[in-house]
Amino acid sequence: MVDVVSPCGAGWRRLVSVLAAACVVAAAARAAAPAVLDDFRTLDAWQTATSEGASAQLRAVPGVEGGGLALDFDLSRAYGHAIARRALALDLPDNYEFTFDLKADSGVNNFEVKLIDEEENVWWNKRLSVTFPTEWTPQYLRKRHISFAWGPTHPPKPKRIKAIEFVVSSATGGKGTLYVSNLRFAPIDDAVARAARPVVRVSVGAAPMPNAEGSVFRGWSVPAAPAAAELTIDFGYSRELGGLVLEWEPARHAAAYDVWLSADGARWRRVASVQAGNGGRDYLHLPELQGRWLKLAVPAPGGDRALALDRLEVKGPEFGASENAFFAAVARDLPRGTYPKYLLGEQLYWTVVGSPAHRVEALLSETGAIEVDQSAFTIEPFLYVDGKLVTWGDVELSQSLEKNYLPIPSVTWRYGQLTLTTTALASGAAGEDSLLYAHYRLRNDGPPVQAKLFLAVRPFQVNPPWQSIFRPAGWSRTERIALDGGSVRVDGRTVVPLDAPSGFGASRFEQGEITEHLRHGRVPAATAAVDAQGFASGAFVYELDLASGAARDIRLVTPLGEATALPAAGQAAGAVDRLYATAHDTTRARWESMLDRFEVRLPAGAQPVIDTLKSNLAYIFINQDGPRIQPGSRNYQRSWIRDGSLTSTALLQLGLTDEVRAFADWYAQFQFPSGKVPCVVDELGGDPTDEHDSHGQLIYLIMQVYRYTHDEAWLRTHWDTVVRTVNFIKELRALRQTPELRDGPPTKRVFYGLVPESISHEGYSAKPMHSYWDNFFVLRGLKDAVEMARVLGETEAEAAFAAERDDFARDLYASIALAMQNTGVDYIPGCAELGDFDATSTTIALSPVEELGRLPEPALQRTFDRYFQRFEARRDGQLAWIDFTPYENRVIGAFVQLGQKERAHAALDYFMAVRRPAAWNHWAEVVFPDPATPRMIGDMPHTWCGSDFMRSVRLMFVHEREPDEALVVAPGVSDAWVLDPAGISVRRLPTYYGLLDYTIRPIATDAKETVLEVTIGDGVRVPPGGVVLASPLARPIAAVEGDGTLVADAEIRVTRLPARLLIRYR
Repeated sequence: MVDVVSPCGAGWRRLVSVLAAACVVAAAARAAAPAVLDDFRTLDAWQTATSEGASAQLRAVPGVEGGGLALDFDLSRAYGHAIARRALALDLPDNYEFTFDLKADSGVNNFEVKLIDEEENVWWNKRLSVTFPTEWTPQYLRKRHISFAWGPTHPPKPKRIKAIEFVVSSATGGKGTLYVSNLRFAPIDDAVARAARPVVRVSVGAAPMPNAEGSVFRGWSVPAAPAAAELTIDFGYSRELGGLVLEWEPARHAAAYDVWLSADGARWRRVASVQAGNGGRDYLHLPELQGRWLKLAVPAPGGDRALALDRLEVKGPEFGASENAFFAAVARDLPRGTYPKYLLGEQLYWTVVGSPAHRVEALLSETGAIEVDQSAFTIEPFLYVDGKLVTWGDVELSQSLEKNYLPIPSVTWRYGQLTLTTTALASGAAGEDSLLYAHYRLRNDGPPVQAKLFLAVRPFQVNPPWQSIFRPAGWSRTERIALDGGSVRVDGRTVVPLDAPSGFGASRFEQGEITEHLRHGRVPAATAAVDAQGFASGAFVYELDLASGAARDIRLVTPLGEATALPAAGQAAGAVDRLYATAHDTTRARWESMLDRFEVRLPAGAQPVIDTLKSNLAYIFINQDGPRIQPGSRNYQRSWIRDGSLTSTALLQLGLTDEVRAFADWYAQFQFPSGKVPCVVDELGGDPTDEHDSHGQLIYLIMQVYRYTHDEAWLRTHWDTVVRTVNFIKELRALRQTPELRDGPPTKRVFYGLVPESISHEGYSAKPMHSYWDNFFVLRGLKDAVEMARVLGETEAEAAFAAERDDFARDLYASIALAMQNTGVDYIPGCAELGDFDATSTTIALSPVEELGRLPEPALQRTFDRYFQRFEARRDGQLAWIDFTPYENRVIGAFVQLGQKERAHAALDYFMAVRRPAAWNHWAEVVFPDPATPRMIGDMPHTWCGSDFMRSVRLMFVHEREPDEALVVAPGVSDAWVLDPAGISVRRLPTYYGLLDYTIRPIATDAKETVLEVTIGDGVRVPPGGVVLASPLARPIAAVEGDGTLVADAEIRVTRLPARLLIRYR
């Protein structure tokens, strides 16, 4: 394999792997003469647009040819974007090319080019985290670089556009200027390429023969001679290429050679230089190059060595479209397990490793690779046994968590008599020096064996390429690896082998990717490597002699973030054992103290439900950065108030109040002066995108903290925040309280009094809608504002807020009735416009909005009947489906509230079954029928999905029922749980009214009757609506004895606490 030395340098190529940069040889000869779309001599046709909180202005500047456009932007105050837009009516042919010149004075930000059609469909080319060129640089944007972004009709390709946009959006934000000049367009005639036939010339030997497609050339031999040798190909047209693959005959390879391109056969540009090739098959990554002539130049080999190139393949632009595309092509040529699963087009799952609230997290893949930090390299294990390299593709894989719920994950390989277990452990707390330990245990269950354990440092993330929302994923630039004393430095990071290795070696890609060396049972001889393309790799080797039944432990450590001190490398075995045991035991104790504050004991077969609840509680803390509650640690490393408010509820329900209080304090400070609540906040500030659920969610969050802490002084600190939010809600509603809507036809009246349309419900990202998701959260916020005013004695505001609440509720329910009428549906729709069915969204009307009893019937029942019919069909394989999101965990709780326990447990069983991997107790945001589907899954563990599960499971054990202010005990426990001889027990479970303890167990289960004993502790105060015990069994109650009275078919009012009851069923 080979490395490429590019005359363009690495920095600029970070901007473009699909936009051709200064490395591009020539414009396409097969393109017609480009038409000038704008020479920028005037900017009259251009206008700016920005997100809220950002600013931008245009000015004319000198360009490359004629004038230029300067877009001065300021993204320093908030996450956002700045746009330069030009109206441009343009028909697009089957293939085409936009060209323009670009430079910028900017920090690292995202760059987008958008094409918009008459129906507001948007196509784009979006590049993440761009390092912009500082000098004018030509850009070539072809049809294949353009993809659909969003829009109402989603046509397969743009045919006619009405506008073009250049966009800078926040990566690091800040102020800057984007410069554009010389905007041109040309159609491309692909017939020229189809008609051309290549001509090959060589300076020595016989010319290789091309195949019919003109992409593969076979057979070029150079006899031993002191002279240099050249092979030149004239493609007959200016051809796009993305790389080369050269296959040399054994022992007859060129260790050094150059690749040149030319547009005219006279002026040549060197595009690759190989200095230390190792023979075999060489892969050259040459992204976005173009030329008519290609030359392979081999310097004089020296001595009597002959050269023989068996095969040269010229790869198309898709081969070099990105580093990920390049390595995927390489991976397809090699045995399964050589490269990560995602490079084979298969999904790779992972879990997160970190300390509570720490800002840096690692990932452990299902195959055992550890990504040491976001966008960083991985450490991946390999075994060498009996002359064979053993990879993840050769073994039986399994995953586990310590004690089945603690966030100390492991991956186990089983290969014959050997078992390799990889455990990842994060020690230290937020604000301390947090360290990532990788613990490898190789156990031999057979006869004595000699084995090698390789721990490879590789330029790949665990995060797959399709997981690139805010940062590129997949390949991870790794330029420098070097042994430094006993440790290894990888681009400024340190990896410390606590147990001394037998050796370490590093390699540039041209010298062979590390697995090439490992297949021969060795590491490279060099202990350092510098790879300009960022493809460096290396490996530790441990040579192990294992007796029968013996095991060997190997430990590495690397900092999670900026550690000020690291343990010494190569310590004595006993010292390493003590060091690791201390880190492990301290970490385990910390997690146990956080996760074991409450206790729920179920029969053994159901205990994974509680394990999963506790694991997701841990994952919430790991995803959290300081006070920021976030749903993920990679794609979703931002704080949404939507996710955060509901996740905070899950934390409060399990006794974690300080963390939620800190989150509410932190988030509230980003409220805009208008009273608007940002939908999401990150290190760049509040996102101004209109998502109108956010306002009610912040108020709800604040009141939830109060309900669990009863801290009136703290509540008072947020009074002004809530007043501003309610006033902003009133302003939003006023936009939909016009005479036109009030007095219009039903299709207009349906919007009256609601908040405006938004995209907060992701199903409406193509076109904003008046979603009932938004409006139910507004109702929740207004209800909580009234309660907050009552608690604080703000009587005037209480009356005003109550009037607004009641007026809004009337308009909301009137809208739902009209929407059903307008669209002819008999269920509660997702929005006012479409009559769309979305029961997962409708669940929030039950919890947390607590509108059961006010929601329209029988529409509510029909909504969840329809959902369950589809659910059963999907579960039972009777319905073809594409994907779903585990936000559906909410329906578990919805069915409990509706009194449908059997349905709740059917959903619980199903969603438990689609955890991936199941033993890690979590979900991604998206589930596909085929687990290997190589598509974006959001993030994982996705802790909003996880917190939805937590809230639903908690609701099975206790529910604060708002309409009658009752505390409902055991509303969702299953017959199987309570009929188990051990029964169930709940200890120290937080509620609005204190800590709840109770037990339910059978004391008689014969043919005549079933008798359950129920005990309830006195740790809760009795709320206004009393303590109500839901019938633990789904059958008629014959009698109740003890401290309770049967008040309904399935409810018992508890008459005193502590309580003991006997419930008899016949």
